[in-house]
Amino acid sequence: MTPDATMTTRPTDPGATGAHATPAPLVSPARGRFASATVPRHLARGALGFGALAASLSLLPITGPASLLLAPVGLIALRGCPMCWAIGLAETVSAGRLRRSCTDGRCDLTRAKR
Repeated sequence: MTPDATMTTRPTDPGATGAHATPAPLVSPARGRFASATVPRHLARGALGFGALAASLSLLPITGPASLLLAPVGLIALRGCPMCWAIGLAETVSAGRLRRSCTDGRCDLTRAKR
C-alpha cells in the first residue's frame, strides 16, 4: 500500500520523512468527554444526579412506582452512571493543568503556568 496525499504521520514516527511528515499541531487541551466547564458546575450535577437517584428509591414506599420517574433524571444528570460522573470529575479537575509541546519530533508534557 502506498501512502497518498491525504495521509499524515506523527512526528515521532520513524517513517515520518518527506512530503508526508507533518508536525503535530499545538492545541490547548480539550475537555474530556465527561468533563464539565467548572468544578462547581460538575459538583452541582453530581448533587442533582445522586439526589434524584436517592429520592427515587427512598420515595418508592410513599409514592409507589411514580417515584421511579426520578431515576432517569438522575442518570441524565450523571451522564450515564455514577462512575461516568466520577471520571468527569477527574477530567474537570485536571483540565488545563498539562500542556503538550512537540519540537523536532519529540513531544513533552509539562505543567501549565498559572
